[in-house]
Amino acid sequence: MSVSASAPGTTSLPASLPASLPASLQDRRLVVVGAGSRTGRALARAASAAGASLVLAGPDPRKLEWTAGELTGPSEVIALDLADERSIADFAARAGRFDHLVSTAAMPANGPLRELEAADVQRAFAAKVIGPLLLAKHLVGQVAESGSFTFFSGVAAWRPAPARTVMATTNGALAFLVRALAVEIAPVRVNAVSPGIVDTGSWDGLGADKEAFLRGVAERNPARRVGTPEDLVKAVFYAIDNPYVTGTVLHVDGGGRLA
Repeated sequence: MSVSASAPGTTSLPASLPASLPASLQDRRLVVVGAGSRTGRALARAASAAGASLVLAGPDPRKLEWTAGELTGPSEVIALDLADERSIADFAARAGRFDHLVSTAAMPANGPLRELEAADVQRAFAAKVIGPLLLAKHLVGQVAESGSFTFFSGVAAWRPAPARTVMATTNGALAFLVRALAVEIAPVRVNAVSPGIVDTGSWDGLGADKEAFLRGVAERNPARRVGTPEDLVKAVFYAIDNPYVTGTVLHVDGGGRLA
C-alpha cells in the first residue's frame, strides 16, 4: 500500500532522517512494536532507509499499513495486542528470527487518583510493563545473540506530577524491568529510551495553547528546546548500535528531568 501523505488523523512527520544511519542495520531484521504511532513511524522510516527489513506490529493493522506504505525497503505487518498473552505468542510464531526489537507502546491512564479506573490502569501496565516482559518471554529464543530489545520509558518517572501517577509508575517500573531483563537474557541486550517533551504532534490537541506550552518547556529545559522525533530515533539507533550498552535508560529529555 503506497501513500504520499500522512494517514488521516495523524500529523506529518519531519522528512529529515538522522545524518548518520547505523551500518549495523544493513540487512538486519527489526521488529517495531507501536509502528502505527508517530514515533514508531519515524523509527520505521529511518530503519528502512538504513537497510533493515521491518516487522511492523501494533493493534491497528490499518495504521501499520500506512507506515508500511512510507518505507523504502521490505516490511511485514502483524497485528499485536500487548494486553493479551495469546496475541503475543501468536505474534512470536509469525515473526520468526530477528536482530532487534523496539517497542514504543504506551497506553496513558492519566487523571486524578480518585477518578482512575482499574481497567485503564491495567491497560497502561500491559503496554509499558507486562507487555514488554511477555515480549521478552516469547521472543528471546528468536532474537540474534548479538541483538537487543529497546523499550520506551518516559520522563514522568523522574518528574512525577499530580494526575500522572500511573504514567510515572509504569515508566519507572519499565526502567527497572530493563535492568532485570538485561541480566536474565544476556548476552541479548536490553535498554530503554526515556523521552521528555517531544513535538511529535501528540500535543496538537492543545490547539492555540500548544505553542505557548512548548515554548515554556523549552525555556525551562537545560537544552533550551523541546525534542523532535529525530532525537528519539538517534537514541534508539545508539542503543541498537553500541554492543557495550545494556540495562541502561537513555534520557532524551533535554534535561527535563532536572528542570
